[in-house]
Amino acid sequence: MNRPVENRSRPTALAAVLALIGAAFLGLTACAATGAQRPGVVVTTNILGDITREIVGDQAEVTVLMGPGADPHSFGVSAPQAARIEQADLIVHNGLGLEENVLRHVEAARESGVAALAVGEGVDPLTYASDDTAGRPDPHFWTDPVRTAVRLIADELIEHVEGVDATVVRANAARYDARLSDLSAWMRNRFAAIPDDRRNLVTDHHVFGYLAQRFGFRVIGAVIPSGTTLASPSASDLASLATAIERAKVPAIFADSSRPDRLAQALRRESHVDVRVLSLFSESLTERGGGAATYLEMMRANTTAIADGLGAPTPTARPTAGTERKTP
Repeated sequence: MNRPVENRSRPTALAAVLALIGAAFLGLTACAATGAQRPGVVVTTNILGDITREIVGDQAEVTVLMGPGADPHSFGVSAPQAARIEQADLIVHNGLGLEENVLRHVEAARESGVAALAVGEGVDPLTYASDDTAGRPDPHFWTDPVRTAVRLIADELIEHVEGVDATVVRANAARYDARLSDLSAWMRNRFAAIPDDRRNLVTDHHVFGYLAQRFGFRVIGAVIPSGTTLASPSASDLASLATAIERAKVPAIFADSSRPDRLAQALRRESHVDVRVLSLFSESLTERGGGAATYLEMMRANTTAIADGLGAPTPTARPTAGTERKTP
């Protein structure tokens, strides 16, 4: 009796097809995992993050470590963020000691071969002239819309992030540079309306030195006589600054909107002049709708708040100004 011959080739062929599908799936999964683990660019501060995204466009993934309202002086990275720093193709950070708790992670990544750009070191930084930070470099370069930073970031992106189109990056950088040029001209015109005897700045810490140099302001002092928010003033520091405010007839003290203003309010009570405490966005962007969701929006809001606070005539139309702090 003849038995039918089994077709053994069918299960074998099916197994081969399933194996190929499985291998393809695993390959796609591995690629996705690799992409998630190795972003193109990691940026520390949200201000530099916004600028970098404008330059990168759709050419690479940009991961920003600091969320809206973060204080770069006290910010600390999480374990997943530390891993992203180590796996980046390029790290863009402020430098000059600003990100005090992030620097060791950046340095470790640099030593392992990751490219890192300290933007502040390439923009001809100023040095503090007084108080406990005298002689040290001032890291707050973004208070002057310095356009050198755009070129620095574009150059590093093209050199170190594989796969970006240099022509597209250059075009993005040129477009954003033009917007910064317009911003700078608008700021100069707005500040020009402030009377010369009222061009005196008092802030919650030393943060607007670059703006003062660019646009012709005198820095009378800071509530915290330091370049970092981690310092604290003594009673004699507040008394000395109150005297300086009285002599210069300063009409406004500018405090960062993301931090409590109790020291500025205490200084206001110490001085013997009618001085207001006004909010600025000095070291961090806000959530969308918060008044400073982008770098350009932040600079326009600060310019308006400073001009209005120091007595510039109000133009017919202007961007939304900073919000005055209410006295408790």
